Amino acid sequence: MHLTGIFIYPIKSLGGISLTESTVQREGLQFDRRWMLLDATGQFLTQRKLPEMALLQPAIKGDRLRVTHRNGHSGMLEFFLDQTEDSPAFPVRVWDDEVAARSVGGDADEWFSQALRTPCQLVRIEENAMRYDLKSKGGKYVSFADGHPFLIVGEASLEDLNRRLDTPLPMNRFRPNLVFSGGQPFEEDTWANFTIGSVHFKNVKPCIRCTVPTIDQQTGKVAGAEPLRTLATFRKVGNEVKFGMNVALPETQGEAIIRLGDEIAGG
Repeated sequence: MHLTGIFIYPIKSLGGISLTESTVQREGLQFDRRWMLLDATGQFLTQRKLPEMALLQPAIKGDRLRVTHRNGHSGMLEFFLDQTEDSPAFPVRVWDDEVAARSVGGDADEWFSQALRTPCQLVRIEENAMRYDLKSKGGKYVSFADGHPFLIVGEASLEDLNRRLDTPLPMNRFRPNLVFSGGQPFEEDTWANFTIGSVHFKNVKPCIRCTVPTIDQQTGKVAGAEPLRTLATFRKVGNEVKFGMNVALPETQGEAIIRLGDEIAGG
């Protein structure tokens, strides 16, 4: 088995960036979901509420993050990846977690508000910030991702699903960070731990799927009931449809680099 896909989503719920290599950090892949959009009430925005967020495409250009609209609207937004905001830190919520963030400011809020036709504020997570679960009071290192630092899906798992669908779907419907070739369908479900090259990972839990996989990532529109309808026929546990595995780093694993082609070994 080998690593065939590395993807980051710098701004939560916007388009992804395909990489040939990436730095693995405890919060997730470098630059993955380090920024997030808030609405006028301070709630985080995702494609669940605004499917057209898929049309906003980030790209890393040297030391800057550039965002454009797939349909050419609103021009371009660009800011430094390591930009240090001088605004005060304040708490933002991701589901039941709270974490410190700062407003990016500048032209960002106006640009996103125009592009999405709704008031927006772009925030960046504080460096080395820990997210605190407001229910359990526990803390964890993770970016603005829904709950865990990484998501892995096997190509064989998607192929198995696509054989059951009338119209095959691309991997981007599931927005993984890590994709691999080889192995059996849903083999990733069976691992407690695995390695990519010399980097150690641990499986946390299956990924519970919301409505985002029904959104065409090229058009920013809900394309119908698939793949959730078909997944529910063979990947439903209770009321939850599961596809892919949420992943974290063991405490003993430090920062490291992974590359396309690296061998994957599960166990």
